[in-house]
Amino acid sequence: MSGPESKSSCHLVRYHIMDNIFLPHLQKIEPHAQFIFSFPIIESSLGRKYYAKVGSLSEREQFVGEAESLRAIYNAAPGLAPQVFAAVGPDHPATTSERPYFLSEYRNITSLTSNHKAGEELGMRLATELHAYKSTMGFGFHVPTFCGVTRQDNGWYQTWEECYSAMIGSLLAKLRDKGSFSELCTKGEQVRSKVIPFLLRPLVIQPVLLHGDLWSGNAGIDSLSGQPVIFDPSSYFGHNEADLAIARIFGGFPHRFFEKYHEHLPKTEPVDQYELRADLYELYHYLNHTVLFGSSYAGSALRKMTILLGACP
Repeated sequence: MSGPESKSSCHLVRYHIMDNIFLPHLQKIEPHAQFIFSFPIIESSLGRKYYAKVGSLSEREQFVGEAESLRAIYNAAPGLAPQVFAAVGPDHPATTSERPYFLSEYRNITSLTSNHKAGEELGMRLATELHAYKSTMGFGFHVPTFCGVTRQDNGWYQTWEECYSAMIGSLLAKLRDKGSFSELCTKGEQVRSKVIPFLLRPLVIQPVLLHGDLWSGNAGIDSLSGQPVIFDPSSYFGHNEADLAIARIFGGFPHRFFEKYHEHLPKTEPVDQYELRADLYELYHYLNHTVLFGSSYAGSALRKMTILLGACP
């Protein structure tokens, strides 16, 4: 359909979203303000800006996972991630016809890549705040989260070994369903049975909050404050070193980010297995990228598996 009727329908949907979903929340935050909607940005007459989005019914879990991740990060390290003001909640009935929504503060974010000061600040805040925020429930998370569009089932585990093995196992199951990664799946199961117990069982660690997808595209600098910001998380509680994996793969973080991080949070014992653990944690993201983008990442995943299996006694 096109023409005046189509435009009228679009405006009705837009006003429904503004009036029924976002306006009640905005009026609680700023009771005396007027609001200008230019999605996804909402600006108040008092100068504040908000970021808003509405999804389809099928995206409910993604919206819940992102909102719950950001809320956890904000609790652990206030200001490090955008503050969520309203979102569909984890206890909201899954059968509802209400579309999922999300309302947070707006942050104008620029690149972190060449800013050594902000990189150091991010490394310090991860080490001393985010990765100091411990779970009382074990390893995992209370709702599914999404690394890219890959659903992480989560749930709770008593040990990091069990949690990480389940995460790898979930990716291998997705690859088996595709039907063309038999070698990757076979070696992956060997990693689960041999490497993960060898490297992770001896660790004495606490489950701490992770961003879960901390690459340069999900980190930046707030242009107003000059402070680092992280966003688009797929959080869970796990071993802190796992949160550095995808940053190593794709770069974009100043070298001082890693140095400052480990100045505040030293490498886990045994330190001589740090690089092997790094390979193991990078493997998750290579497998996930194979799930998402196909065979171009399968070779990198196989190389990591070969290194890891060769290091096992």
